[in-house]
Amino acid sequence: MQYDFKKIEDHWQQYWAKNETFKAENPAQSGVEGNSEKPKYYVLDMFPYPSGAGLHVGHPLGYIASDIYARYKRHKGFNVLHPQGYDSFGLPAEQYAIQTGQHPAITTKTNIATYRRQLDKIGFSFDWSREVRTSSPEYYKWTQWIFIQLFNSWYNVNTDKAEDISILETLFSSEGNTNVNAVCDEDVETFSAEEWQAFSSEKQQDILLKYRLTYLAETEVNWCPALGTVLANDEIVNGVSERGGHPVVRKKMTQWSMRISAYAERLLQGLDSIDWTDALKESQRNWIGKSVGASVTFNVKDHNETIEVFTTRPDTIFGVSFMTLAPEHDLVSKITTPEQKDEVNAYIEATAKRSERDRMADVKTISGAFTGAYAEHPFTKEPIPIWIGDYVLASYGTGAVMAVPCGDQRDYDFAKHFNIEIPNIFEGVDISEAAFADKEKTVIANSDFLNGMNYKKATKRAIFELEQIGQGQGKTNYRLRDAVFSRQRYWGEPFPVYYVNGMPQMIDQKHLPITLPEVEKYLPTETGEPPLGRADVWAWDTKNNKIVSNDLVIPTEGGTTDEESHNGIYPLELNTMPGWAGSSWYFFRYMEEQANRGNAFATEDALNYWENVDLYIGGSEHATGHLLYARFWTKFLKDRHFVNVDEPFKKLINQGMILGTSAFVFEAIHDGKGLGIYLSSDLINSSDYISSESSKWEEFKNECSDKGVNDTSKVTFRQIHADVSFVNASDELDTEAFKNWRPEFKDAVFITEEDGTFKVNREVEKMSKSKYNVVNPDQICEDYGADSLRLYEMFLGPLEQAKPWNTAGITGVHGFLKKLWKLYVDDNGLKITDAEPTKDNLKTLHKTIKKVEEDIENFSFNTSVSTFMIAVNELTAQKCTSRDILQPLLILVSPYAPHIAEELWHQLGNEMSISTAPFPVFEEKHLVESSKNYPISFNGKMRFTLELPLDMSKDEIEKTVMSHEKTQEQLQGRTPKKVIIVPGKIVNIVG
Repeated sequence: MQYDFKKIEDHWQQYWAKNETFKAENPAQSGVEGNSEKPKYYVLDMFPYPSGAGLHVGHPLGYIASDIYARYKRHKGFNVLHPQGYDSFGLPAEQYAIQTGQHPAITTKTNIATYRRQLDKIGFSFDWSREVRTSSPEYYKWTQWIFIQLFNSWYNVNTDKAEDISILETLFSSEGNTNVNAVCDEDVETFSAEEWQAFSSEKQQDILLKYRLTYLAETEVNWCPALGTVLANDEIVNGVSERGGHPVVRKKMTQWSMRISAYAERLLQGLDSIDWTDALKESQRNWIGKSVGASVTFNVKDHNETIEVFTTRPDTIFGVSFMTLAPEHDLVSKITTPEQKDEVNAYIEATAKRSERDRMADVKTISGAFTGAYAEHPFTKEPIPIWIGDYVLASYGTGAVMAVPCGDQRDYDFAKHFNIEIPNIFEGVDISEAAFADKEKTVIANSDFLNGMNYKKATKRAIFELEQIGQGQGKTNYRLRDAVFSRQRYWGEPFPVYYVNGMPQMIDQKHLPITLPEVEKYLPTETGEPPLGRADVWAWDTKNNKIVSNDLVIPTEGGTTDEESHNGIYPLELNTMPGWAGSSWYFFRYMEEQANRGNAFATEDALNYWENVDLYIGGSEHATGHLLYARFWTKFLKDRHFVNVDEPFKKLINQGMILGTSAFVFEAIHDGKGLGIYLSSDLINSSDYISSESSKWEEFKNECSDKGVNDTSKVTFRQIHADVSFVNASDELDTEAFKNWRPEFKDAVFITEEDGTFKVNREVEKMSKSKYNVVNPDQICEDYGADSLRLYEMFLGPLEQAKPWNTAGITGVHGFLKKLWKLYVDDNGLKITDAEPTKDNLKTLHKTIKKVEEDIENFSFNTSVSTFMIAVNELTAQKCTSRDILQPLLILVSPYAPHIAEELWHQLGNEMSISTAPFPVFEEKHLVESSKNYPISFNGKMRFTLELPLDMSKDEIEKTVMSHEKTQEQLQGRTPKKVIIVPGKIVNIVG
């Protein structure tokens, strides 16, 4: 009976789906006997965005690893939750809708169907009954609900947690805000209880908005004109949009923001309580960026303005020789002199075209502009020139720095470049070549009352003196900025917000979800409004609690509205939420069974049972985006008693990347233009040029001549990606397929090898649709089977490391599966017997149990595959047919290759799925050697071996060896001079 992997895998995938084999139970609700006694274990993958390209073989790597662990935990007796869903809002679907006019919901649904088919084909043990889709109204109803809870919350510094906004309103009514210790906007005015009560409703709302955890504010954002939307930092690469490569500029817009900065310290401290890699924790620590120092206020000469800076080195206050503002700083336009206005404006315009990431990363370029204005030193009262420079960011700190060039290299380089004074305030230090930044070795000089002090003493004294004159105080600062939460897109969660007199109001929970309206086009309106501005029906009727036509909303003069003119009908928010909204809480939604999802994002019973994710696997690119936001939302939900955990993910593993082996063709170019002449890679020399000694030289010259190029000395070559599906195992390109691939290649001319073949150049790089190097897992499953794919992806190398894909290598693991099959089945069918296992059988099994269990617990899945291969080779050599050995071996293999294991398990007569079988128990005794195969030597030359018990004494060993017939044969009656015995090692008979 042959190993028919297609038939086997199709059968068991249907069986698992029909029987809901991997459906998790919530014991408090299920009533399933025995489940409540099982310990819980929650395994989660970062859910995919369902793109039109579908999965390539790099995508399942993390899913396979998590599936192995989930299956292992089931074998270990855990009640395992291993769900899956889709992060289905996003810019790619919207861009496709803009290009084709097709509604994003349609393409998203189609893409999800493709992903589901592909995932099922690989045999994952997902509980699909708990699927979530972030673009489903029944899901984003609760994303909207969470937004409302954030809006109705403030951060109480005294209790160090978020509280209901009604508590704050009560405080304002009873005592004003003088004693309120809250995280809020910096420009909040102080008021008494009497003044609060006298404020208009709009004034009160405006003040509360400065305290709310989600709020409206004018913010510097990354604006992409071509896409018509704001982009997050991680959506920008090298200054252009990741999607489409469009220019991005910095722009001020009124946006919804999330006050994540309130949680900075808790996000920092929480890292100590979770099992994440040091590298990942360090990424978050750096992003949060805690700094301890002082806030210093500088007065601006001839202006009624001040500049506040944060510095970690207040001890260097006397070394300030200039100040630098971010080009976007509000003060720039106010203080710039007429003489400097043109230069400053030109610099601001140029800076707006660079992303914050580019500006932070570029430490070599020195640029800036002098404003013509001066600040006043708080102690010496000397004038300090005020510059602007793009190395200062408006979003970090106060958007201003006091530049101390003698103590900071970037300030030093800036001062040198613009010929600004560099006073030396360090005793015994030469700063003629570079700044001196070693604070531990600092002794302050030329600094009045700080002279002779070290860093620590000078810092304390400087802060004290600044406080005495009212121009500074000690402060802890964080790099973490509040997160912009608005996107000018269509395909995202609508805000549950309408506006009365320009002030945001929340729609009552009972009217959620607010669903996306139909629009004619998915582009911003001609007047610059987001796509939702195109909706005919997109206003809120407060009297009837429903969405009505935009035509009924008539703005009053100035663009605001009032109760009378609107008759209770008000405009809805036109922006949508960002992609990270739905992914910041989806792991809680999975905890709830489908039937109980109607009245809460998850019931209290479900949340109390599953608590948080025990194992989370996903890409490291989410370190400072999704993972930070998810931790923030979890802490907030805990503060408001909606969940009972402070951290969402106990253990986190970043899987490495599977790299593609790209194929490149060499195209001849002249004056920067491609000639459509392609050379086989073996014809190109190390200088990327064809040798004039090549037999193909004349052919190449003639082809160039036909293209109007006679001087081939000016012809160079560039590499162009070719689709790897056109290339065979010998790196030979199907040139006809290449010509038919895209219109620009239809007239391609190929200079081939002498044998007529055309070779491509190969390079390993990221597997990506844009690089045409993706390998479709469907084809691998078709040719080799899902079990082969699963084993091979694990066998490639350690989970966390990047590794190149090579389809040819999969034949090895496929051959192993055939050998595994033959261990159980021959041409006559199943060959398993009830024979007693031999000592060698037991040894092989138990060393395999030990190694595989250790590997899974340590996520060393690649070495497990090697262990299986060794075990099957040994058992085959031992001619093992014992059920007592081969049945537990299947359980060990099952997490890795579940289809073949399930098939053989049932052929052995088991009725229940192998996934329910207990994991084999390792017994040390089977690995303890009870005997030793001694080499018996005569005068140092080994003549035969003899197996003897390890606990034999020297005398017993000598007696047994000497009486053996082979010893007598060697001695031929002679009496040896001596017998050397090393117990457990050797026996040597001398003489």
